[in-house]
Amino acid sequence: MTLSPVSDPAIDVPAAARPTAANLAPALRVVGLGKQVALPSGPLTILDDIGFEIAAGERVAIVGASGSGKSTLLALMAGLDTPTSGSVSLDGAPLSALDEDGRAKVRGEKVGFVFQSFQLLPSLTALENVMLPLELRGDADARTPALGILQKVGLGERLGHYPRQLSGGEQQRVALARAFVTRPALLFADEPTGNLDTRTGQAIIESLFGLNAEAGTTLVLVTHDERLAARCDRTLRLDAGRLVSA
Repeated sequence: MTLSPVSDPAIDVPAAARPTAANLAPALRVVGLGKQVALPSGPLTILDDIGFEIAAGERVAIVGASGSGKSTLLALMAGLDTPTSGSVSLDGAPLSALDEDGRAKVRGEKVGFVFQSFQLLPSLTALENVMLPLELRGDADARTPALGILQKVGLGERLGHYPRQLSGGEQQRVALARAFVTRPALLFADEPTGNLDTRTGQAIIESLFGLNAEAGTTLVLVTHDERLAARCDRTLRLDAGRLVSA
Protein backbone atom coordinates (compact mmCIF):
# COMPACT_ATOMS: atom_id res chain seq x y z
CA MET A 1 0.00 0.00 0.00
CA THR A 2 1.36 3.43 -0.95
CA LEU A 3 1.07 5.96 1.82
CA SER A 4 0.57 9.64 1.09
CA PRO A 5 2.46 12.13 3.23
CA VAL A 6 0.61 14.57 5.40
CA SER A 7 -0.10 17.69 3.40
CA ASP A 8 -0.61 21.09 4.90
CA PRO A 9 -0.50 24.45 3.14
CA ALA A 10 1.26 25.94 6.17
CA ILE A 11 4.24 23.59 6.00
CA ASP A 12 6.65 26.25 4.76
CA VAL A 13 5.11 29.29 6.41
CA PRO A 14 7.99 31.27 7.97
CA ALA A 15 8.20 31.56 11.74
CA ALA A 16 7.25 35.25 11.69
CA ALA A 17 3.90 34.40 10.08
CA ARG A 18 3.05 31.54 12.42
CA PRO A 19 1.38 32.08 15.81
CA THR A 20 4.57 33.00 17.66
CA ALA A 21 4.62 36.02 19.95
CA ALA A 22 7.92 37.88 19.98
CA ASN A 23 7.47 38.84 23.59
CA LEU A 24 7.14 35.28 24.85
CA ALA A 25 9.93 33.71 26.87
CA PRO A 26 12.19 31.53 24.70
CA ALA A 27 11.09 27.95 24.25
CA LEU A 28 14.71 26.96 24.80
CA ARG A 29 17.60 28.89 26.34
CA VAL A 30 21.16 27.50 26.34
CA VAL A 31 23.84 29.41 28.28
CA GLY A 32 27.56 28.59 28.37
CA LEU A 33 26.89 24.91 27.76
CA GLY A 34 29.86 22.55 27.94
CA LYS A 35 30.30 18.79 28.03
CA GLN A 36 33.47 16.88 28.84
CA VAL A 37 34.12 13.18 29.35
CA ALA A 38 37.05 11.68 31.22
CA LEU A 39 39.49 9.56 29.23
CA PRO A 40 42.73 7.87 30.41
CA SER A 41 44.63 10.48 28.44
CA GLY A 42 42.71 13.33 30.06
CA PRO A 43 39.37 15.14 29.62
CA LEU A 44 37.81 15.22 26.16
CA THR A 45 35.75 18.28 25.34
CA ILE A 46 32.66 17.43 23.29
CA LEU A 47 30.90 20.81 23.56
CA ASP A 48 32.47 24.10 24.55
CA ASP A 49 30.64 27.27 25.66
CA ILE A 50 27.48 26.87 23.57
CA GLY A 51 24.84 29.57 23.88
CA PHE A 52 21.66 30.47 21.98
CA GLU A 53 17.89 30.90 22.33
CA ILE A 54 15.06 29.35 20.32
CA ALA A 55 11.71 31.14 20.13
CA ALA A 56 8.39 29.43 20.62
CA GLY A 57 7.17 28.00 17.32
CA GLU A 58 10.56 28.34 15.63
CA ARG A 59 12.02 25.57 13.48
CA VAL A 60 15.77 25.25 14.01
CA ALA A 61 18.22 22.86 12.37
CA ILE A 62 21.46 21.79 14.03
CA VAL A 63 24.07 20.79 11.46
CA GLY A 64 27.72 19.81 11.47
CA ALA A 65 30.09 17.04 10.51
CA SER A 66 29.99 13.66 12.21
CA GLY A 67 31.51 14.03 15.67
CA SER A 68 30.84 17.77 15.90
CA GLY A 69 28.59 17.32 18.94
CA LYS A 70 25.12 17.56 17.40
CA SER A 71 23.51 14.59 19.14
CA THR A 72 25.21 15.43 22.44
CA LEU A 73 23.79 18.95 22.25
CA LEU A 74 20.31 17.57 21.56
CA ALA A 75 20.56 15.19 24.52
CA LEU A 76 21.55 18.06 26.82
CA MET A 77 18.77 20.31 25.53
CA ALA A 78 16.21 17.58 26.11
CA GLY A 79 17.46 16.74 29.59
CA LEU A 80 18.56 13.25 28.57
CA ASP A 81 22.09 14.08 29.74
CA THR A 82 23.62 16.62 32.11
CA PRO A 83 26.23 19.23 31.14
CA THR A 84 29.66 19.68 32.66
CA SER A 85 29.08 23.43 32.66
CA GLY A 86 26.38 25.91 31.70
CA SER A 87 22.61 25.59 31.79
CA VAL A 88 19.53 24.70 29.76
CA SER A 89 16.03 26.09 30.31
CA LEU A 90 13.30 24.25 28.45
CA ASP A 91 9.99 26.12 28.15
CA GLY A 92 10.90 27.97 31.34
CA ALA A 93 12.02 24.88 33.27
CA PRO A 94 15.70 25.02 34.38
CA LEU A 95 16.74 21.50 33.47
CA SER A 96 20.22 21.83 34.91
CA ALA A 97 18.74 22.50 38.36
CA LEU A 98 16.52 19.40 38.33
CA ASP A 99 17.29 15.80 39.27
CA GLU A 100 16.56 12.93 36.87
CA ASP A 101 12.97 12.57 38.09
CA GLY A 102 12.40 16.28 37.61
CA ARG A 103 13.87 16.23 34.11
CA ALA A 104 11.76 13.18 33.23
CA LYS A 105 8.64 15.02 34.40
CA VAL A 106 9.45 18.00 32.19
CA ARG A 107 10.11 15.73 29.21
CA GLY A 108 6.83 13.91 29.75
CA GLU A 109 4.87 17.14 29.88
CA LYS A 110 6.60 19.24 27.23
CA VAL A 111 8.77 17.19 24.85
CA GLY A 112 8.34 14.84 21.91
CA PHE A 113 11.12 12.82 20.27
CA VAL A 114 11.74 11.32 16.85
CA PHE A 115 14.87 9.18 16.49
CA GLN A 116 16.75 7.75 13.54
CA SER A 117 16.17 4.22 14.85
CA PHE A 118 12.40 4.68 15.43
CA GLN A 119 12.51 3.41 19.06
CA LEU A 120 9.15 1.64 18.88
CA LEU A 121 8.33 -1.05 21.44
CA PRO A 122 8.29 -4.33 19.49
CA SER A 123 5.69 -5.97 21.74
CA LEU A 124 3.12 -3.21 21.12
CA THR A 125 1.02 -2.60 18.02
CA ALA A 126 1.19 0.69 16.12
CA LEU A 127 -1.87 1.94 17.98
CA GLU A 128 -0.54 0.81 21.36
CA ASN A 129 2.83 2.50 20.71
CA VAL A 130 1.08 5.80 20.05
CA MET A 131 -1.28 5.41 23.01
CA LEU A 132 1.58 4.73 25.42
CA PRO A 133 2.72 8.31 26.20
CA LEU A 134 -0.88 9.35 26.78
CA GLU A 135 -1.41 6.42 29.13
CA LEU A 136 1.81 7.18 30.98
CA ARG A 137 0.68 10.71 31.73
CA GLY A 138 -2.72 9.45 32.89
CA ASP A 139 -5.06 10.53 30.09
CA ALA A 140 -8.52 9.02 30.50
CA ASP A 141 -8.87 8.43 26.76
CA ALA A 142 -5.66 7.53 24.98
CA ARG A 143 -7.24 5.58 22.12
CA THR A 144 -9.18 8.36 20.39
CA PRO A 145 -6.31 10.83 19.83
CA ALA A 146 -3.90 7.99 18.98
CA LEU A 147 -6.32 6.63 16.40
CA GLY A 148 -6.86 10.08 14.93
CA ILE A 149 -3.20 10.92 14.43
CA LEU A 150 -2.38 7.49 12.98
CA GLN A 151 -5.12 8.01 10.42
CA LYS A 152 -3.65 11.45 9.69
CA VAL A 153 -0.24 9.95 8.84
CA GLY A 154 -1.82 7.34 6.59
CA LEU A 155 -1.72 4.31 8.89
CA GLY A 156 -5.43 3.89 9.60
CA GLU A 157 -5.30 0.38 8.16
CA ARG A 158 -2.17 -0.65 10.06
CA LEU A 159 -3.31 -0.02 13.63
CA GLY A 160 -2.97 -3.62 14.78
CA HIS A 161 0.38 -4.29 13.13
CA TYR A 162 3.54 -4.73 15.18
CA PRO A 163 6.76 -2.88 14.25
CA ARG A 164 8.24 -6.01 12.65
CA GLN A 165 5.25 -6.07 10.29
CA LEU A 166 5.80 -2.49 9.15
CA SER A 167 8.27 -1.02 6.67
CA GLY A 168 10.89 1.45 7.85
CA GLY A 169 8.84 4.36 6.57
CA GLU A 170 5.73 3.08 8.29
CA GLN A 171 7.62 2.63 11.56
CA GLN A 172 8.84 6.22 11.38
CA ARG A 173 5.27 7.39 10.73
CA VAL A 174 4.24 5.61 13.92
CA ALA A 175 7.11 7.35 15.70
CA LEU A 176 5.95 10.71 14.34
CA ALA A 177 2.40 10.04 15.50
CA ARG A 178 3.68 9.05 18.96
CA ALA A 179 5.78 12.21 19.18
CA PHE A 180 2.95 14.58 18.25
CA VAL A 181 0.02 12.85 19.97
CA THR A 182 0.80 14.55 23.29
CA ARG A 183 0.92 17.97 21.56
CA PRO A 184 4.38 18.75 22.96
CA ALA A 185 5.71 22.27 23.32
CA LEU A 186 9.01 21.15 21.76
CA LEU A 187 9.89 18.34 19.41
CA PHE A 188 13.44 17.04 19.05
CA ALA A 189 14.21 15.07 15.89
CA ASP A 190 17.61 13.36 15.58
CA GLU A 191 18.39 12.41 11.96
CA PRO A 192 14.77 11.26 11.40
CA THR A 193 15.45 10.06 7.84
CA GLY A 194 18.86 8.50 8.50
CA ASN A 195 17.63 4.91 8.13
CA LEU A 196 15.35 5.53 5.15
CA ASP A 197 15.80 5.67 1.39
CA THR A 198 15.53 9.06 -0.30
CA ARG A 199 11.91 8.76 -1.47
CA THR A 200 10.64 7.43 1.85
CA GLY A 201 12.69 9.98 3.75
CA GLN A 202 11.15 12.81 1.76
CA ALA A 203 7.64 11.58 2.58
CA ILE A 204 8.55 11.43 6.28
CA ILE A 205 9.87 15.00 6.19
CA GLU A 206 6.65 16.22 4.59
CA SER A 207 4.73 14.49 7.37
CA LEU A 208 7.02 15.95 10.03
CA PHE A 209 6.73 19.53 8.79
CA GLY A 210 2.99 19.16 8.18
CA LEU A 211 2.27 17.90 11.69
CA ASN A 212 4.57 20.53 13.14
CA ALA A 213 2.88 23.38 11.28
CA GLU A 214 -0.54 22.17 12.38
CA ALA A 215 0.47 21.88 16.04
CA GLY A 216 2.64 25.03 16.18
CA THR A 217 5.35 23.05 17.97
CA THR A 218 8.89 24.34 18.39
CA LEU A 219 11.07 22.03 16.29
CA VAL A 220 14.75 21.28 16.85
CA LEU A 221 16.10 19.09 14.05
CA VAL A 222 19.54 17.47 14.03
CA THR A 223 20.53 16.63 10.48
CA HIS A 224 23.50 16.28 8.13
CA ASP A 225 21.23 17.14 5.17
CA GLU A 226 21.74 20.78 4.17
CA ARG A 227 18.61 20.75 1.99
CA LEU A 228 16.53 19.66 4.95
CA ALA A 229 18.15 22.27 7.17
CA ALA A 230 17.26 24.94 4.62
CA ARG A 231 13.56 24.26 5.22
CA CYS A 232 13.92 25.40 8.81
CA ASP A 233 13.76 29.02 9.94
CA ARG A 234 17.35 29.05 11.20
CA THR A 235 20.45 26.87 11.26
CA LEU A 236 22.89 26.37 14.14
CA ARG A 237 26.20 25.03 12.88
CA LEU A 238 28.64 23.11 15.08
CA ASP A 239 32.30 22.50 14.34
CA ALA A 240 34.39 20.40 16.73
CA GLY A 241 32.09 21.17 19.63
CA ARG A 242 31.91 24.92 19.04
CA LEU A 243 28.96 26.92 17.74
CA VAL A 244 30.29 28.64 14.62
CA SER A 245 27.06 30.13 13.28
CA ALA A 246 23.57 30.75 14.61
